[in-house]
Amino acid sequence: MSEPEKRQLSLGGVVVATALPYYEDASAPAGLAVDYDRYAQHCRWLVDNGCHGVGPNGSLGEYSSLTDEERRRVARTAVEAVGDAATVVVGVHGVGSHQARHWAEIAAEDGADGVLCLPPTMYRANHGEILAHFEAVASVGLPVMVYNNPIDTKVDLTPDLLAEIARIDNVVAVKEFSGDVRRVLEIRERAPGLDVISGADDVVLESLLMGATGWFAGFPNVFPAESARLYDLATAGKLAEARALYEPLVAAFRWDSRTEFVQAIKLGMEQVGRFGGPCRPPRGPLTPRMREQVQADMARAIASIEGQAA
Repeated sequence: MSEPEKRQLSLGGVVVATALPYYEDASAPAGLAVDYDRYAQHCRWLVDNGCHGVGPNGSLGEYSSLTDEERRRVARTAVEAVGDAATVVVGVHGVGSHQARHWAEIAAEDGADGVLCLPPTMYRANHGEILAHFEAVASVGLPVMVYNNPIDTKVDLTPDLLAEIARIDNVVAVKEFSGDVRRVLEIRERAPGLDVISGADDVVLESLLMGATGWFAGFPNVFPAESARLYDLATAGKLAEARALYEPLVAAFRWDSRTEFVQAIKLGMEQVGRFGGPCRPPRGPLTPRMREQVQADMARAIASIEGQAA
């Protein structure tokens, strides 16, 4: 595939790794059933507020705590909810390439625009296994955004390795979550046909200024309109305006890179009047101290946004 053809398959912009709502049901796993109606409404709300896409079945969407039937229905719900108004990039993470490829095939059947895929989960894959994993997923035919999350997978998709992965047909982007903004330029140098997508909220402005073409992360669940505006300001080179918006939000955004990010983002949603709700195990409630800190960081962000609006 030529570089221009890869560019046409872009999965950039603000794509929200969507949080998943539950309601209490004793017959459901862990006593919590997926609230598909509320999830569909949330996806539409994100798009109506300027986000370019949604990403069901990511880590924030608690994919690993879902049954196979729930996981497929969540993705279908997102596709049906946003229609042609936005991009849907479905998480297809799996322990092995056969599982990840299966989920990519299902995503293609259900109308996804692209897929997000980690290296093999629960296993520290070697160089050849990583390439084989992404080759299997990409063979399905959907645009693939590979996901570098060395914190959780213990596998680091370095710029040199990404240069090899980028040669696989249908691999068009990388969600970069190492936290090292120096990598944005290095990836662009070594794999010029690969779009670099910021995967960590607390380095998003830095990444966009260095040439990242998208933002795929968590706090747009809380601040979709402001996130879309931040993206527009950064990509337009309006640094002073972008910094004024971004800096008061960073304390809240840092929770996106912490172990309790799902709980923190759901609590943040509650603070802006949305439904966040509980998480399924293994995630438990925030400690009182953490809860207080999230609320304080969120309060600062909300006050800044309200002040700028006034």
